[in-house]
Amino acid sequence: MSSPFPGMDPYLEGYLWPDVHQRLAGVIADLISPQIVPDYVVRLSMYTVADTDPEEDVGIMYPDVEVMRKKSRTKEPEPVYTAPPVLTDPSISIPSLGPLEVRIPVIEIRDRKGNNLITAIEVLSPVNKRKPGLEPYREKRHRLHEAGVHLLEIDLIRRGERPFVHPMVPHAHYLALLTRAGVGKTDVWAFNLQDSLPVLPVPLKAPDPDARLDLGAALRTIYERGRYDLSINYEEAPPPPELTEAPS
Repeated sequence: MSSPFPGMDPYLEGYLWPDVHQRLAGVIADLISPQIVPDYVVRLSMYTVADTDPEEDVGIMYPDVEVMRKKSRTKEPEPVYTAPPVLTDPSISIPSLGPLEVRIPVIEIRDRKGNNLITAIEVLSPVNKRKPGLEPYREKRHRLHEAGVHLLEIDLIRRGERPFVHPMVPHAHYLALLTRAGVGKTDVWAFNLQDSLPVLPVPLKAPDPDARLDLGAALRTIYERGRYDLSINYEEAPPPPELTEAPS
């Protein structure tokens, strides 16, 4: 069964996201690799982010973390005016969560001879789009640009703050951004729930032509391989934020 959405499926933004993220990185690498060999190779790299505020995504990204324990309701004893008042039980108890380590895959394109990093493809995670991970990710973007690395960013998460802020960026559910090395501009692809996913350029070293990433084909592939239709109930509301036809 295929997804009922023509492009990104918002139901994949919830507790399925870690699996979606890993599979998507692998399929992107598989789609690009045949286009760039033998001069380039595609490698999957991992980095770890300590999520010190996991409460933001409990029940969405972290389904196995217990957040709330309901208190059983007991009949209140009759007031005894000769003793102190009976304490009222709390409605719920919320345990404090410690930092969680989140492993984030990055697709790297390297030249075969020198093993130099030419292009990085980042599929953003929720921890990249909120504190405390937002600023370190923005610093990483800057370091890659300063190092002369092309950066293709794919943001398929509606919640959180965009790492790239500019008044001309369109309001949209999802974005893809390409910052080419040595060029003082960022190309932006904005698309909504009702849109098909774009085919994106993947730059290499000049004068080699760009490779092409069919993001829609990548998502359809992982949806079928992951059998996500068996885990999603489309009669329920999708994960937060509230689904709107056009973002504000």
